[in-house]
Order: sequence, then C-alpha cells, then structure tokens
Amino acid sequence: MQALLAISAAESHLGAVRRINEDACLDLADRGLWVVADGMGGHQAGDVASQSVVAALADIGGYQSMGEFVTDVERRLLAVDARLRQATGGDEDAMMGSTVVALLAWHRLVAFVWAGDSRAYRLRAGRLRQLTRDHSEVEELIARGELTREAAEAHPSANVITRAIGALEGSETLEVGMSDLRPGDRYLLCSDGLYRVVSDEELAEHLATFAPDEMCRRLIDLALARNCSDNVTVICVEFPAH
Repeated sequence: MQALLAISAAESHLGAVRRINEDACLDLADRGLWVVADGMGGHQAGDVASQSVVAALADIGGYQSMGEFVTDVERRLLAVDARLRQATGGDEDAMMGSTVVALLAWHRLVAFVWAGDSRAYRLRAGRLRQLTRDHSEVEELIARGELTREAAEAHPSANVITRAIGALEGSETLEVGMSDLRPGDRYLLCSDGLYRVVSDEELAEHLATFAPDEMCRRLIDLALARNCSDNVTVICVEFPAH
C-alpha cells in the first residue's frame, strides 16, 4: 500500500543575485517522493550535480516496504556520488557536488534522506519541527557547545557544509530518519536560500495558512522581497485530514 493521498507543489527561483539556478527539485506525489538538491562547484558544475541527483530518482517507485524504498534511494544517490567524484578525479578545486533532502512516504510512514544543509520541516498540530540536522561546520560547533545558534548566521563558516553528493567519504555518508505519518501533516523541503532569509515562525505561519501551491509562491516571493542572494527552492507536501 502506498502513502496517504498527498497534495504537493514545488517552485524554484534564481533568487535576486544569481545568473544560474543550481537548485533542482522533484515532485512525485503519485509515487510518494519529493526531492530538493542544491548544487555547488565551478561554472555550471553545480547545476550538473543537482540535476544528476534528481535524474537518478525520477523513475523510482513500486516498493513493498519503506525499508526497500529507502534502500533504493540511498543506492541511487550513492551511485551519483561515485560518478561525480570520478568525474573530478579527487581534485578539490574541480569539486562538483550537491546537497540533497528527500522525503519518502509509504503507507503510514515517512522517511527523510539527506546530505548537506537543505532541510525538511514538518507542521503537525500547529507545531513546526525541523526533521533534518544540517551537515555544516557551524552545526558541529553548536553541537560541541562552541557556538550559539544566534551567532551561527554571522560566523565565517556559515556557508561551509560537511557532506554533499559528490563529496561523501568514510563516515560522511547519507543520513536517514523515519517517522509516522498522520492525516493533517504538512511538510516543507527547501534549499538554504529560503531559510536564511525567512524565519521559522514565518515558515510555520505559511504552512498553517496556505494550500501547497500558494504557499510555495508566497515563500518564494517573500525571499525575493528580501533580496535573497542564493537560489531558492521550496516544496510543500500536505496529507489532508479528510
């Protein structure tokens, strides 16, 4: 049995500064999969990496369990990681990579698979929860008690991530979480271009108020009104209560 019926929408924008959109996204509500990828690298390398991520997952589907679903997503993403690392030959100056956050829904379960600092949030009973933990230098400093969350945004390493597809090595691999799925849940996937200029309170308000397509448009417009310097991508997924 697949997931509860989902209503979803996705939108991506260059932002106020960039000339190339290195973000990519995938909205496959009929197969219970949603993905945001945020590319990085030299000229046009980032968009190649993020498009490689979504292309690898575009034909996914037909699983008998959530475990099987998650395993296949991981397998496909690790294969992209290997291809990108091979393409650059281990040359850090030629690095080509992408963050990824994927939401998977099967029966009454959801899983989230990620690497990097693109995020997944859930609004349940009016409360917003961040489901993913950024793979970033500042998040590691916060975890060690060496930096406050309030000071993190202004830190010199605020944009330095520690994991990405195309740069996974050793213990730095994909992270996976899982949760129950309840009617009425709403999920938000986004690249860092959104949450760096829009607060958690504003995200919660939009998730609680608007239908998925309108919510995506409004959040993109809000980020643009604040002259976001990065590409910005938003996916909203709703599992209606009725």
